[in-house]
Amino acid sequence: MSPREVTMTWFEQGWNQGSEEVFDRLMLPTAQFHGLDMPDGQPLIGPERFKPLFRAFKSAFPDLRFEVLQSVTEGDLIAARCRVTGTHKGDGLGTAPSQKNVEVHGMVMARVRDGKIVEGWNAFDFMSMYQQVGMLPALGEWKRA
Repeated sequence: MSPREVTMTWFEQGWNQGSEEVFDRLMLPTAQFHGLDMPDGQPLIGPERFKPLFRAFKSAFPDLRFEVLQSVTEGDLIAARCRVTGTHKGDGLGTAPSQKNVEVHGMVMARVRDGKIVEGWNAFDFMSMYQQVGMLPALGEWKRA
């Protein structure tokens, strides 16, 4: 599978359809993800460390949906700009469900070899997500100079 095929399968079958099996199939056991901090401070390496993060988000947002808006590949690297939507209906974030809809944007980059993710980088607007569900206050209006 090409880096684009791996990425599209990752989001569609894994995140959108909820198939954890896809993470075992598409990720090396030694694959490290950057930008997704684990509660214990350890790096997120391999599918067994990734799945609890996946479960927490799917618990918080059962209808979570990733949409790849654009992607660029270069050799074994792919970068994808994503839109993420969902409704905060569960306590997977460690707070009571707000029933609010969220929309978050972000980018991922992955190194793919032989159809498997070797390493990934994530940059999503988690602060906006926390504000949308009420875990953080919204920022005040910007003051004009």
